[in-house]
Amino acid sequence: MAETKQTPKYTFKDFQSGQQVRWCPGCGDTAILRAVQTAFAKMGIPKEKFVVVSGIGCSSRFPYYMATYGIHGIHGRAGALATGIKLANPDLSVWQITGDGDALAIGGNHFIHEIRRNIDVNVLLFNNRIYGLTKGQYSPTSPKGAITKTSPYGTIEDPFNPGALAIGAGSTFFARGIDANLNLNVEILLQAEAHKGTSIVEFLQNCVIFNNGAYKDLTDKDKKDENTIIIRHGEKMIFGKNKDKGLILDEKGKIKVVKIGENGITEDDILVHDAHEPDPFIHLQLANLQHPVVLGVIREVRKETYEEALMRQIKEVQEKSSISTVKDLLYSGNTWEVK
Repeated sequence: MAETKQTPKYTFKDFQSGQQVRWCPGCGDTAILRAVQTAFAKMGIPKEKFVVVSGIGCSSRFPYYMATYGIHGIHGRAGALATGIKLANPDLSVWQITGDGDALAIGGNHFIHEIRRNIDVNVLLFNNRIYGLTKGQYSPTSPKGAITKTSPYGTIEDPFNPGALAIGAGSTFFARGIDANLNLNVEILLQAEAHKGTSIVEFLQNCVIFNNGAYKDLTDKDKKDENTIIIRHGEKMIFGKNKDKGLILDEKGKIKVVKIGENGITEDDILVHDAHEPDPFIHLQLANLQHPVVLGVIREVRKETYEEALMRQIKEVQEKSSISTVKDLLYSGNTWEVK
């Protein structure tokens, strides 16, 4: 009688490595770590199938705290490692942990090409808008005018928006979470794992030492409902403490915030979120929206993954090839004898 494999039953504690967590007390990384451990326990994947890969930065200590396989790589190169691991063993669930500096500065080229190739890995981008590990220099996501160790008079550079960058590179999955919302983060992570292709998840994360309060207007209990909107596929994009605000498209096709009940606006006028729309026009606007800031899965579309294309190509070549042995290969093409 054939044995039936049972889905593993875990709790978040099964994914705790036992290593002392050495992030600063109050660091948003700790809350994200708990969300990942909780989500992993719900995925029904054997522990030995998980691999956590990181580059350099505060967030990149992540593999030490996970009871999974892990690799702590070098600065900006986590994407290259994650790509190689996934292609070598497509059965693995590969999770890449990176920061706004690690991914978008030194690792920027790897980041966009990983997305372009649509490799089935999950990229968690911790965005605290600062270089924390190296003690407070401005990063590619620091707001223009930010006073930091390397911009004492305010940075004069425009920041990257990770969502716009990812969608512009052809992302098939982009979501945004925030460190303080455990339940939402678990929900997003489960959807990221279910997605076939490169899943980019930006986590807005507070650095209590070098950029404390970067997202206070999005986490303060008296402000967050007015300053954030959580969107889900198939649901009306409504927000506000009293659920009386929503998003519509104006006559120019631009997203506009309206108040339900004013100027003849009803709930019927509010946009329904379609994460599966292939055209990224609306998704890009949602990723760029500053008030309210959009949280949740913004984009999820199906497209052939790199691994699928690679396996298909190999099969097609094998079916057409006249080479079946090493000897066939050695005597193929131009050959000659040395006398």
